[in-house]
Amino acid sequence: MVYFDSWDEFVDRSVQLFRTDPITTRYVMKYRHCDGKLVLKVTDDRQCLKFKTDQAQDAKKMEKLNNIFFALMTRGPDADISEVSGKEQAEQQQSKKGRGGRRQ
Repeated sequence: MVYFDSWDEFVDRSVQLFRTDPITTRYVMKYRHCDGKLVLKVTDDRQCLKFKTDQAQDAKKMEKLNNIFFALMTRGPDADISEVSGKEQAEQQQSKKGRGGRRQ
């Protein structure tokens, strides 16, 4: 079990672990409200990677990691994740679609 201090290193190693063995790799989130701590765990039963935080701004990072894993799980482990974005970018794209509606 390895706890990472660097978010970027945790994400890189987690994606690498998933791409190595996508069938057995699991991604688990655990939030303890009483402590205000969020623990993210990625494991394939042989290797366990963990990241622990108590910072509220890390929730956005967690959301982006969720989107990365959703993309990898749906498109396959060889998918390009450089285009995966967070919620705020998706909302901006949706709001642009509604502008300049058709007039009758």
